[in-house]
Amino acid sequence: MSLKEKINRDLIKAMKAKEELTLSTLRMIKSAIMKYETGGANMVANDDILFGLLKREVKMRQEASDGFEKGGNKAAAEKERAEIKIIQKYLPEAMSEDQVRVIVQQVIDTLKPTGPQDFGKVMGAAMKETKGKADGNLVSRMVKELVK
Repeated sequence: MSLKEKINRDLIKAMKAKEELTLSTLRMIKSAIMKYETGGANMVANDDILFGLLKREVKMRQEASDGFEKGGNKAAAEKERAEIKIIQKYLPEAMSEDQVRVIVQQVIDTLKPTGPQDFGKVMGAAMKETKGKADGNLVSRMVKELVK
């Protein structure tokens, strides 16, 4: 079952169970998917694209939560964090720091960079290997740490 089908199935389930927060969150996700798919010629949201959309939704909610927290609106910040938890159910489990380190080391062993000037080359290859499974900041930190 594709991620899009799973989201649609869970949306219907949330409607039937009258789970308002889950329902509204899944509707927002579905809206983001439809916006993407109507944005160009024959654009279909496959799982990789959906992972990117979902990550963007999580990031937007994290920023909103932080803003609400700073503004003293704890209820709105908590709602945003609850939505993040719902969205994260559809994202692949994030790689641990040790797993990222192993992948970056494998990329370094393959590419044999000569120094920090090869950061971009190593970073690009490492991001391809960890696509959708690791935070870019973590990958960047590992590459900086291991490329000497």
